[in-house]
Amino acid sequence: MRNFELLTRYLKENKLLYLTAVILIILANIDQSLLPQMLGKVTDGLKDGSLGRDGLIQISLILLAIAVSYGTLFGLGQFTVMRLGRRFEFITRGRIFSQFSRLSEDFFSRQGTGKLLSYVMNDVTSVREAISSGFTQTTNATFAVISCVTMMLITGIPAILILVSVCPLILIPFLVIYFGPRIRERSMKVQENLAIMTESADEQIGGIRVTKTFAMEEAAQRRFDSTVDGVRDAQLRLVRMSSLFQAILPFLGALSLVVSLLVGGYMAIRYQLSLGDFVALTFYLRMLTGPLQQIGNVINMMQRSGASLERVNRLLAEVPSVRDHDSAIELGSIGDIEIAHLNFSYPGVSDKTLKDISFTIHKGETVGLIGRTGSGKSTLAKLLLRIYEPPAGSIRVSGEDITEVSLDTLRRKIGYVPQDGFLFSTDIADNIAFSNRSANMRQIRTAADQALLLDSVNTFKEGFETKLGERGLTLSGGQRQRTSLARGLMKKPELLILDDSMSAVDTITESGILNNLVKERKGKTTLIIAHRISSVQHANEIIVLDEGHIVQRGTHEQLMALRDGLYASLYRIQQEGLQHA
Repeated sequence: MRNFELLTRYLKENKLLYLTAVILIILANIDQSLLPQMLGKVTDGLKDGSLGRDGLIQISLILLAIAVSYGTLFGLGQFTVMRLGRRFEFITRGRIFSQFSRLSEDFFSRQGTGKLLSYVMNDVTSVREAISSGFTQTTNATFAVISCVTMMLITGIPAILILVSVCPLILIPFLVIYFGPRIRERSMKVQENLAIMTESADEQIGGIRVTKTFAMEEAAQRRFDSTVDGVRDAQLRLVRMSSLFQAILPFLGALSLVVSLLVGGYMAIRYQLSLGDFVALTFYLRMLTGPLQQIGNVINMMQRSGASLERVNRLLAEVPSVRDHDSAIELGSIGDIEIAHLNFSYPGVSDKTLKDISFTIHKGETVGLIGRTGSGKSTLAKLLLRIYEPPAGSIRVSGEDITEVSLDTLRRKIGYVPQDGFLFSTDIADNIAFSNRSANMRQIRTAADQALLLDSVNTFKEGFETKLGERGLTLSGGQRQRTSLARGLMKKPELLILDDSMSAVDTITESGILNNLVKERKGKTTLIIAHRISSVQHANEIIVLDEGHIVQRGTHEQLMALRDGLYASLYRIQQEGLQHA
C-alpha cells in the first residue's frame, strides 16, 4: 500500500473534483443506456404500425437530446479528470526535482543522468495516464456495464436471458488475476530498459565530440543500439502478454453476443420476447463490448503505471545521507575552521582517502592546499561543504561541530569554485550573477574584471548577453574557468574555496587573478587548492598532502628551505617544465 501513497494522497486532496467527474460520467452512461430502449420501442412501433410520423419525430428528438446530453456530460467529466492528471504531473515533477535538490552526492554518483531523466519523463507520464485516461475508462466501463444491465432489467428482458448472455464475462476477474502480475513485471522491465537507453543517449550525445575526434562513430552506434535492442525485447515481451489479454476480452464479449443471439432469437421466435426487446438486448450487448476493451486497456495501463509509481515512490522515499539534524544550529558567521584528527573514506570504499588530518584555518587567512593527484585535496573541500558528511567532531566552524550546523546557513557563507565549474546554457551575465539574482551590470562587470574575464567578454559581439550553449561550450576552457571564478567572487563569501580553479589559464593570467584575489580577499578567509605552486605561494600557510596524509606545512619560504621535501621537489619539477616550455 505504501507504493500507492503518492497517488492516494493526491486523490484524497482532490476527492471532490474526482467525485464530480464520476457523477458526470455516471449521468452520461445513464443517458447512453436509454438509446437501445428507444430503438427497441421504434422497432416494436414499426412492426405493429403504432408509430406514426409524429411519434417518429418525437423519438428522433429524444435520441438527439440523449446524444447531446451524453456528449456534454461525458466531455465535462473527461475534461475534469484530464486536467487533474496534468496537475498531478506538474506537482510530481516538481516534487522529484525538489528531491533531486535534497539528495546527496553519493546518490548521484550511483545514478546516470538518463536514469534520473527517466523518472521525470517516462515514469511520471505513465502514472499521469493511469489517473486520467485510466480513471476515465475505468469509471466509464464500470457504470456502462451497471447501467446497461439495469436498463435491460427495467425494459423487461427476462433475467435468465441476461444471466446467460453475460455468463462468459464472469471469466474476466480470473483473467485479471492471471495476467495482471505478469504484465506488471514486464512493464517494470520496460521502464528500467527505457532508463538505460535514455542514459546511453545522454552519454553518447554529450560525448559526441570525443566520438568524432577518435572516429568511433560505429562503436558508439553499436553501444546505443544494444540499449535500444534491450528496450525492444522488453517491450515485445510486454506486448505479447498484453495483446493476448486484450484479445481475450473482446472474444468474451463476442461470445456473449453469440449466446444472446441464439437464446434471445429462439425466445423471439417462440414469442417469449418481443422483437423490440431482442433488438434492445443486442444493442446493450454491443454497448458492453467497448467497456470490456476499455477494461483490458485499463488493466494494462494500471500495471505499467504501477511499475512506474513504484519507481517514483522509491525515489521520493530516498533519504539524503547528508541532511540537517532536528536541532541544527544556524551558523552566524565563519570564524576559525578547526580540523582535528579527520579520517574519511568514501561510501562503499574501504581505503581511507584522508588520514588523521589536523590543522586550523584562522579567520581572515589564506591557506593553500597542495599535493599530487589523488592526495585528498578536493575531498577536504567537499567535507567543508558537507557534500559528504565528515565524522562528528572532526571539523568545527566557529567552535561548532560542522555536522550540527544547518546546511543552508553553512553553504550560503561559502563560495566554491571547482576545476570544471558547470555553466548554464544562458548568457554570461546570468551565470556570473547566479548567487545574486538582483545584481546590476556594474557588479557583474566588477566580478568579471577581478577574474580577468572582462577583456574576453568585450570581444564578444553581444558582450555579457552572449549565450553560452550547453555547459558553456561556446567558451574556451580558460574562459569557462574564469566565468566560474567570477561567479564565486560575485557571491562575496565569508569562505572562498578555489579547487584547482585556475588550471586552464596561463601563468601570466593566473598571476593577474591572484593579485586581484589578494586585494579582494584581504581580511577574508580563503582556501586555495592547487597543483601549481604558483597558485599558493602567497598563502599564509601551505598544507602539503600526500596519499591522504599531511606531510609538510608552513609558508612558501619555510617549505622551500626543506630541499628534500615534497613541496620543494614539486617546485623544481614545475620550474623545469616551465623552462622547457
